[in-house]
Amino acid sequence: MQQRNVAIFIFDEIEVLDFAGPFEVFNVTSEMIEGNPFNVFTVAETASPVKTRGKLSINPNYSIYAMPKADILIVPGGRGTRSLVHKPQIIEWLQAQHDQTEHLLSVCTGSLVLAKAGLLDGKSATTHHDAFDELRNLVSADTQIVDNRYVDNGKIVTAGGISAGIDMSLYIVRKLLGDDVLKVTLEEMEYHWTPDDSPIWKEVEI
Repeated sequence: MQQRNVAIFIFDEIEVLDFAGPFEVFNVTSEMIEGNPFNVFTVAETASPVKTRGKLSINPNYSIYAMPKADILIVPGGRGTRSLVHKPQIIEWLQAQHDQTEHLLSVCTGSLVLAKAGLLDGKSATTHHDAFDELRNLVSADTQIVDNRYVDNGKIVTAGGISAGIDMSLYIVRKLLGDDVLKVTLEEMEYHWTPDDSPIWKEVEI
């Protein structure tokens, strides 16, 4: 089984569940499935600790300049995204990551950073319900802002607020590895997952 590197970008004033939820999903899947399909790690602008919402101190595994190549990159949300959109070095790094990753994911207001990088123009996207107007101001007029738990554009997948990152991550596990792997993950997490309201999905029972 191909092992994919899952990089989660962390920063000051990040929402804890935005990054911890996806981290748990991909890490549990890797621990439960033979072949360890995911190698999950955190990255930040520097190797220094970051302070989350609530002042939890987190030590990133790598800086963005020393990280291994990511197959999946997750940009969580939180108040700190409002500062990130004004950092050209972060925007340029994100644009470069888009070109080389298999999937680029955002949670909550992480979509604002993707939008600032021009990566959501002409696509469908979502974010925290309180940030819909902020997102509209950063994207082209032909971008559709939708109130879904997550929105899949193929390479880029955006999720709504906070806990929606867990649902999106489970969706990606299913998309990449199938129903059997998803069910193992759901059982271990004791999580009741209902896929977003789409005619192509049905609820997975465990």
